[in-house]
Amino acid sequence: MAAARIYLASASPRRRELLRQIGVSYRRLRVTVDETPWPDELPAAYVARLALAKARAGVAATPRRAPHPVLGADTAVVADEMILGKPSGRDEGLAMLARLSGREHRVISAVALATSRREAVKIQESQVRFRALTAAECLAYWESGEPLDKAGGYGIQGRAAAFIAELRGSYSGVVGLPLFETVELLREFNISLWQPSTS
Repeated sequence: MAAARIYLASASPRRRELLRQIGVSYRRLRVTVDETPWPDELPAAYVARLALAKARAGVAATPRRAPHPVLGADTAVVADEMILGKPSGRDEGLAMLARLSGREHRVISAVALATSRREAVKIQESQVRFRALTAAECLAYWESGEPLDKAGGYGIQGRAAAFIAELRGSYSGVVGLPLFETVELLREFNISLWQPSTS
């Protein structure tokens, strides 16, 4: 197995899969940050702040003997200029699906890389349109267990793919890690793709 070239400050299995997809070896770090939006904070500023906060928290927790960059990321589903986070329970999850049904919403993702000496962040925005959903579909989807840990109460990479009528933007960004922007950051930090690390 190739040695890690970055640290990933995320517990998301979806982000791990996307990094593996582009051939980036990593070591996972567990970090905790307060994800409460600030008053009147715009969605793009919110996800950028959280992505950078996660990367910074990872830097603080990184062993000095392996000073690789730390990647942090955050994604927000936005409808009516309201940030829809992870649903706290069944009622909120069903309400989110009803709000998204038959209309377009935005998904904004930010990715950040940080070391003790430098940091950078990039933002990607996509537009997603749901077809009209029935109450029975929303309930069945909720009971599948899939929505509980997803921003906006759905996962495009799972069963909710059946709800998507149109996507304009980045599929990987909607999943949770915009790969184009991630690769741009990796290149800025001189991290190549696909080749195993020699460190």
